[in-house]
Amino acid sequence: MNTQKRMTLTRLKKMKRDGQKIVCLTAYDAAMAHWVDQAGVNVILVGDTLGMVVQGHETTLPVTLADMVYHTQMVQRGNKSAWCVADMPFMSDGSIDKAMEAAAALMKQARANMVKLEGASKRILSIVEQLSELGVPVCGHIGLLPQLVEKNGYRRAGQDDASARVLEEEAVALEQAGAEMLVLECVPSDTAKRISENLNIPVIGIGSGKESDGQVLVLNDILGTSLGGAPRFAKNFLQDKNSIQEAIEQYAFDVRNGHFPLES
Repeated sequence: MNTQKRMTLTRLKKMKRDGQKIVCLTAYDAAMAHWVDQAGVNVILVGDTLGMVVQGHETTLPVTLADMVYHTQMVQRGNKSAWCVADMPFMSDGSIDKAMEAAAALMKQARANMVKLEGASKRILSIVEQLSELGVPVCGHIGLLPQLVEKNGYRRAGQDDASARVLEEEAVALEQAGAEMLVLECVPSDTAKRISENLNIPVIGIGSGKESDGQVLVLNDILGTSLGGAPRFAKNFLQDKNSIQEAIEQYAFDVRNGHFPLES
């Protein structure tokens, strides 16, 4: 049984300073949030991946703000201690006003602890800065950007020196704008390592090697239940376990002890 106190941003930053790996996992409803929390996961991400793994869409783009509020509300009913991050869905950050309204809904109605935005354009940096000034904790997201799939496709980011430098510059810019956490998706492990070392905020990797401050995966991927299969960097933790709870606990244990991911 999980007996940890309510996770805070201060504690997450201390974990980074102390070299303790941060365990993050998605959840989309109260029951799964309960079991994820009971396994001692530090951060629950209510991802717009729900569009694919819950709603059956091919991308995250159809997910609405109302969907995100609804699922975050459910997650927070089941979650007692994990830090909860909610995705800002596609086009909810299309303008400053829309972003303010979306963040307010996710924080006030859904009771998220933090909101997450994709990208590091001037517009996004301005939104991050204004949200931060208003007291909204913001998580950035760079690398592969699922909300730009129709434009860029699903491909790894930072594959050459020039694009890797751009990622490093984006990471610094997001921190300077006020971001309190950063997700790196599908970037080379050496780039993830440099970014993690250069920033003071927690850096959470997905498909980006093991050198970041923590890891996040989609819950359905670690249980082998994702429609269309899981990405290559994921692992089915349920395969050799007797229950979903054991699988989540094994994932948390492996991340904390550097057993997952295997690649450096």
